[in-house]
Amino acid sequence: MMLSTVNRSELFRSFGPALELALMNNVHDAIAEDLGNTDWTGLLVPEGKRCTARLLCRDAAVVCGQDWFTAVFRTLCPDAHLNWTVAEGEEVAANTVVCEIEAQARPLLTAERPAMNYLQLLSAVATRTRHFVRLVEGTQAAILDTRKTLPGMRLAQKYAVRVGGGENQRLALYDGILIKENHIAAAGGIAAVLKQAHRIAPSQVSVQIEVESLAELQDALDGGAKSVLLDNFDLQMMRDAVALNAGRAILEASGGVNESTVRAIAETGVDRISIGSLTKDIHAVDFSLRVQD
Repeated sequence: MMLSTVNRSELFRSFGPALELALMNNVHDAIAEDLGNTDWTGLLVPEGKRCTARLLCRDAAVVCGQDWFTAVFRTLCPDAHLNWTVAEGEEVAANTVVCEIEAQARPLLTAERPAMNYLQLLSAVATRTRHFVRLVEGTQAAILDTRKTLPGMRLAQKYAVRVGGGENQRLALYDGILIKENHIAAAGGIAAVLKQAHRIAPSQVSVQIEVESLAELQDALDGGAKSVLLDNFDLQMMRDAVALNAGRAILEASGGVNESTVRAIAETGVDRISIGSLTKDIHAVDFSLRVQD
């Protein structure tokens, strides 16, 4: 699904209360690690002085993370006024003013860096995701993230993937069963591990199994698998897997996915493509905040 902007409230609700809680914890931790017991440099500014500032996005990017940015300012300066001139998920050209701020100068300067740290990270994830989504446009394949996220930033980064138009793989270990090669080996084989997974999994918990060959795919399908991860299959193996599967299970490709390969992978007919680099190999978007008076 292609997105230009997002329904922020609807997207937050889709994560349940966990995302709101994660945001609060993110903001608390960022302020605590940066501010400590005082901002010595901020004390150079007269107490009570108010000023205005403009937030500039210096790169062409998908803007994401406005709630994190705003929450840092609201925590340090409750009477700050923030006017976002672009929507969450909007694509902007380089050197676009995205927010205008009026606040007390001291807390504004204290909030500047931790607030922009969130914006530069989440915008980077959303921008990279949007790029991959565009690369597979016109195919049936969805672009998914993985659990390869920064510690403490899991839900924020998965939110950013959604803003970019991608979908989420399971959020965490509690969110689904993904049977990998080590689970298969430890549990006694594909048939045995699938039987156990279907026995223990509540109805709302998804079950997916990773396979490394067409023979393993056949075993997984024979065992009742409804979602299968094709691990490092080459293109011909993926085409053969799609034919063998014949629509019985959701097929997800993983491994060796990059900008030059993703289109060809999507054209094999797989349903989903998971990409770890959406959240772990990103280049921060450049934002700059400038005080006007």
